[in-house]
Amino acid sequence: MMYYNSQKKSGTITLRVVCAVCFLVFSFLWLYFFEADAIAVAQHALSHGMTTYFPLVGAIIMTSVLYGLQCIISTFVKIPRNVYALTYVPSMLIIAFVSDIDSDIDATLSLGKWWLLPLVLIAWTIFVWFAHQMVRYDRDDRRVSSSAIRRVWVNMLQMAIMMMLVAAVSSTNAVFHFSAHAEVALKNGDVDEALRVGEESHETDERLTMLRVFALSKKGVLGEKLFNYPVAGTSENLLPMRTSLQLLSADSIWKHLGAIPSHDCEAAVYFKCLERDSLATPAVADYRLCGCLIDRRLDDFVALLPKYYEVSDSVSLPRHYQEALVLYRHLHTHPAIVYHNAVVDEDWKNLKQLEKEYPLLSERKYRVYDHYYGSYWYYYFYQ
Repeated sequence: MMYYNSQKKSGTITLRVVCAVCFLVFSFLWLYFFEADAIAVAQHALSHGMTTYFPLVGAIIMTSVLYGLQCIISTFVKIPRNVYALTYVPSMLIIAFVSDIDSDIDATLSLGKWWLLPLVLIAWTIFVWFAHQMVRYDRDDRRVSSSAIRRVWVNMLQMAIMMMLVAAVSSTNAVFHFSAHAEVALKNGDVDEALRVGEESHETDERLTMLRVFALSKKGVLGEKLFNYPVAGTSENLLPMRTSLQLLSADSIWKHLGAIPSHDCEAAVYFKCLERDSLATPAVADYRLCGCLIDRRLDDFVALLPKYYEVSDSVSLPRHYQEALVLYRHLHTHPAIVYHNAVVDEDWKNLKQLEKEYPLLSERKYRVYDHYYGSYWYYYFYQ
C-alpha cells in the first residue's frame, strides 16, 4: 500500500510540474514576445503617458502573479487529476483579456470582450463544483482506468485548447502590432528595426505609413525606398496632425522637420511656413516631394523638384523621383521637364511591353507586381 501511494504521489507531482512548465513558458513568451508592444500601447494610453511599460519586467511579474493565482486555486479547489489543467482557467482568462487591446485605445477606451469574462468564470465555477463532487472517485486509483501518462496528455490537450482560446480572444490585428512595434523601435532609436517590422506584409494603415516615412527620412532614403512598402492615406497623413501616434511623441517628427506647429493646419501650409521662417530641415524636401507622389500630383512634383534637386540627365536622383519624371514625360505631350535615364527608360519600355502581353487586368496586375512591385509605377497604376 505504501508503494502504491508513493506511485500516486509521484504521478500527481509529475502532472503538476508538466502543467506548470507549460503555463509558465506560454505565459512568458506570449506576454514578452507577441503582446509586449500592444500592452505598452495600452499602458501608455490608460496612464496618459505618465508610465512606461518594460516588457521583460512586465512579463515576469504578470506570469508570476498568474501562476500564484493558479497555486491558490489548486490548493483550495480539489478536482480530479484528469481535469487538473482547468485550475489554470482564471489565469488564462486574465492573459486573454489583458491582451484584448483595441487598436484605437488611444482615442477610444474599449473593454473589448471583457463582457465574456464573468460568463466564462460562472461556467468554470459550476464545472469545478461538479468536478469537486467527483473527486472521491479519483482518489481510489484502483478504480481509475487511465494511466499517469494518459492523464498528462489529457491535461496537455486542455492546456492547448486554453492557449488557442487565448489567441482567439486576444488582439491579433497585424497592422496594430506592426505600428506598435515600430513606435517602440523609433522611441528607442532603432530605425532599422522600425523598417524591418512587417516589411513582408502588404497590410498597412495611415499610422504605419507615417512611421515608415519618418524612419526612411531619418535614414535619408525616403525618395529611394518609400514604395518598397505598401502606402495608405494621403500626404496629409504623413504628419501627426491628421494621424495620431500612440507611444512615440509627435514632437519627434515635428523636430525632425523643423518646428512644432502652433495649431492644426494642412501639410502644405505647415511646410510653407517652415520654409518662410527658415526653420525647415533638409527632411522637408523629401516629405513634400513624396507627398506629391503619394497623392499622384505629378505636376506639383515637377514644379517642386528643381527647388530641392538639380534636375539633369547627368545627375543621379533618388529612384522614385527618376521613375516619376519618366512617367510624367510619357503622360504629357509638352512636359515641363524632359528627363532621360537609360536604365529607367528601358525599365519603362519593358513595363509597357509586359502590359501589352496581358490584356486581362487581374493577370496583368499579377505579372506587373511580380516584376515592378516597389516602383512608383506600380503604386501609381495598380495600388
